[in-house]
Amino acid sequence: MSDLEVRQLRYFVAVAEELHFGRAADRLGMAQPPLSRAIRELERQLGVQLFERTTRHVVLTPPGETLLRDARTALDAVAAAAERARHVGRPAPGIRLALKADYDAGLLPKIIETYRLEEAAVPVEFVLGGRGEQVPALRQGRADVALLAAPFDDRGLDIEPLLTEPRLVALAASDPLAARATLCLADLAGRLLPDGTHADRDGLVPLSGTPRPVRDLAQIFNLIELGDSIWFPPASVARRHPRPGIAYRPVTDLKPATLAVAWPQNCHSPSVAAFVRAATAVAAATYPPESVPLAEPFTSTVHPETGELRSSVPSS
Repeated sequence: MSDLEVRQLRYFVAVAEELHFGRAADRLGMAQPPLSRAIRELERQLGVQLFERTTRHVVLTPPGETLLRDARTALDAVAAAAERARHVGRPAPGIRLALKADYDAGLLPKIIETYRLEEAAVPVEFVLGGRGEQVPALRQGRADVALLAAPFDDRGLDIEPLLTEPRLVALAASDPLAARATLCLADLAGRLLPDGTHADRDGLVPLSGTPRPVRDLAQIFNLIELGDSIWFPPASVARRHPRPGIAYRPVTDLKPATLAVAWPQNCHSPSVAAFVRAATAVAAATYPPESVPLAEPFTSTVHPETGELRSSVPSS
C-alpha cells in the first residue's frame, strides 16, 4: 500500500463532512466524476469501504469514521507545519494569542503587563475570533497560545485552567422572565442563543445547519435587546457590561464557565512558556482559590418607571 497523499485526505474529508458528492465537489472546486473516482481509488488503496452509498444517501462506515477523525488531525498538522514555518521565518519574533473578545475575565491587560516583564517575552499579536475558533487556530498553526472557555476538544493540546466562574442569562429587560429572581434551563425552552444554539440545552448542543455569524458583543447585545435571543455570559462579562435594555439573571442549573490557557503539546517556545506563567500567576493573584468574588450573581436592569439603570450585588 502506497502512502496517502494530502490531496486524498482533503477529498475524503470534504465528502465525509458534506455526505454528498455533489456538494463536496462544489466545495473543492472540481467536478463530481473525478472526485468519485478519487474516493473509489482511496478505498481500493486502503482495502476498506469508507462510505455506504445509495441513490439517496451517503453514510460513513466505521472505517470511514475512524479515518475522518485521523484525517482531520493529519490535515491540521500539515497546515500547522507550513504556517509555523512561515511564522518562524518572519524577521521580527512574536507570539500569536487566539481569543474571543471580552472572554478574558478582565485579566488580559494584567497578563500582558506581567508577560512583558519576562525575559523571554516577545511582542504579542492578537488573533480574534468567535466561539470555537481558538482550538482550530492552535491546531492549524495560526496561533501559538490561546485564552478560551472550557470544555473543548483538547486533543494535541496542553491546558492550564485559570478560573471558574458562574454564568448568568442575559435577556431583554422587557422579557417577562426578567421579573423573576432566578431561572432554570427549563424556563428557557424554545429560546435561542445568538449563534442559534438551543438555550435549554446549556448552549452546548448546536442546531443543525450553519450557525448564525455572530462575533462581537455589540451584535449580541442588540439581538438580546430586540428580544431575538438570550445569552449565557460569564459573570465577569456581565459585570463589565451593564446595559439599560438587558437584565442578567442567575440560572440555577447552568454549568459554570472555566477560562483556560491552551497551547500545542509539541510546543517548546520559551515565549509561550513565559505567557502561560504570566497568565496563571495573574489569575491566581486576582482570584485566589479561597476567594470567590464572582460566586454571587448580580442583576442589572432598567427601572420600569424612571428608566434608570439598577444594579445589585448581594452583600458578603
